[in-house]
Amino acid sequence: MRSATLGAVTTGALALCGSLLAVPSAHAAETGVEIKKVSVNGGKSIVFGTSRTESFTISVTASDDSGIKNGGFLQIEREKGDEYWTYHGVPSCTASSSTTSTCKLHVELERDIDLPRNALAGPWDVYVQLESKDGDYYGDVYGTHPVKRRSTLSVNASPEPVVKGRTITVTGKLARANWDKYVYAGYISQSVRLQFRAKNSSAYTTVKTVTSDAKGNLRAEVKAAADGYWRWSFAGTSTTAALKTKGDFVDVR
Repeated sequence: MRSATLGAVTTGALALCGSLLAVPSAHAAETGVEIKKVSVNGGKSIVFGTSRTESFTISVTASDDSGIKNGGFLQIEREKGDEYWTYHGVPSCTASSSTTSTCKLHVELERDIDLPRNALAGPWDVYVQLESKDGDYYGDVYGTHPVKRRSTLSVNASPEPVVKGRTITVTGKLARANWDKYVYAGYISQSVRLQFRAKNSSAYTTVKTVTSDAKGNLRAEVKAAADGYWRWSFAGTSTTAALKTKGDFVDVR
């Protein structure tokens, strides 16, 4: 099993959903330490490409009638089959009042620490362990937070310019980070929307949806009707980040 280690190791795990999560009141009643909110990466998915210098922050706001003791332990981890990965450490806590503190752990990958394996993309458990100044304790799984593979997407609309009524061919390629090999590889059999924005409009409209081929390539043909911008839009999956290309302008004459 693989592990990226930052800070001291402990047992247990916490899971985070999407952005900010609320702790069940039962935990506060049992321990005295109340978790007000938890945020991982500002509520956005953690997205890794092929670089080992990615970073993100885990932030926990907690309260206790005696105040929160500085330190504790924060961790995000995933185990699937024989694969295991964790990023963890001791957070720095800042008091906003006599009872409430926000504890933050900034995780910055090091060049000699590998990325997770492809199999580990998806929801990761996030663990919070905090102690109050009078000895109350909170340590538990809190929710899940998505960790995804970065995607790339290209677009080319041609010919440029084009005669009105003629065919415009829009091509592109959808790929995603392969954490096992540190390369980007075509993402096959994925639905990607072809969208159009007229020259004097601010909104894109979906014209058709195509499926990426065995190499991640995209291709669609449309009739030239008006000047405007063509782009591809990928909604993302549970393991791979969403992405839109910039618009490729075609002059229709």
